Amino acid sequence: MDEQVSITGRFLPPHCPVTLLAQMRSEEGDLWEAFAHYNTKADGTVNLTRDHSVGGSYLGCEPMGLFWSQQPALGSREGLRLRKNNVETPFVTLVSLLEGHVSPIEGQSTELAATTIERWYMAPGVRRIEIRQHGLVATLFLPPGPGPFPAMLDLWGFGGGLMEYRAALFASRGYASMSLAFKGHKDLPGPRKTMNVGDSYFRSAFQLLQNHHQVCADRVGIIGLSFGVYLSLRIATQTGINPACLISINGPVGSNVKLLDEEGRTETSDCEKKYWWYDNQGHVTFRDASFPGNLQPGSKVKIDQITCPVMYISGEDDLSIASIENAKLIEETLSAVGKSQLFTYLSYPGAGHLIEPPHSPNSRVSLWSVKPEKMICLWGGNLACHAAAQEDAWRKILSFMENQLIA
Repeated sequence: MDEQVSITGRFLPPHCPVTLLAQMRSEEGDLWEAFAHYNTKADGTVNLTRDHSVGGSYLGCEPMGLFWSQQPALGSREGLRLRKNNVETPFVTLVSLLEGHVSPIEGQSTELAATTIERWYMAPGVRRIEIRQHGLVATLFLPPGPGPFPAMLDLWGFGGGLMEYRAALFASRGYASMSLAFKGHKDLPGPRKTMNVGDSYFRSAFQLLQNHHQVCADRVGIIGLSFGVYLSLRIATQTGINPACLISINGPVGSNVKLLDEEGRTETSDCEKKYWWYDNQGHVTFRDASFPGNLQPGSKVKIDQITCPVMYISGEDDLSIASIENAKLIEETLSAVGKSQLFTYLSYPGAGHLIEPPHSPNSRVSLWSVKPEKMICLWGGNLACHAAAQEDAWRKILSFMENQLIA
């Protein structure tokens, strides 16, 4: 999924207008598509690594533009977000070369050529292992070979469930990686809308990964997105837990949801309504609840106790979390105790909240909940800026992991 695809058309008339159309069905059956207008060169070729799109879903020389610019087709359900639930199957995209500068809504056009492209999160030889022991709900991915491997514990946001695709991609890059569910999964204690596991659960998960016979025990890091950032910081400051590094993407330093007890379980599923804000289309954001001064009392992580390198990644158009303000607090706290060398900060103009592996399309808004009321949540992000941020951030994440876990 993180490798660039080369798309070239040949044996075409010189200097003629053509359209490249990419279409893909999500696992839920929804159609996602993107298109771009090109003009062939004098030799009758079009090459996406060389040529510039002059219209359509994106502009300029964007070799992977047909993938990251995909959006739900006209008439699709509201609030869609493209995610891979079954990483043991690929995303399959149909790429068509059409005559003239056309768009999908125009209907019929002459197809000059077509091909399908499979893109996988799991490389050949990567092993997927379900974990249901010691009360844990997780999936472990192991690279090919005997190991031992450096490893990452992978935590997602408060939307819950068990998201495996980033962990699968890490394993495809040579890291043992375990994606951990902590809310909203049928195998976890209920109710599903609250987080009913606490510090001991996360400690057990980290230690299970650390003690695996194919893992280098002193080379285990943690990555978190959104609420997963708070959890990863909280884990890192527990007694006896010594991660080799932390990667934090657009998340708070404390809980923006009311906690039930000192273990960190949550009392509710949403932040206080006084922090909800709606745009003129009725889309909601909870961003104000994540400002450091608005976080739940007593929930802020003791950042000064962190002893490992931290990479924090901010999208400057993050409409879900006050990520810039939280990053600044981490930086200032570490600097005040003489640990400024531990902090690496990446900030991306135009990028939103959902900074994911590269070449995946961004959803500026998506469905957050259906009951007791339907809510569409604001995430932010300009398509082209967000795509550039994902590509750059992924490259730097892998470099950071190599430096901290392998070098």
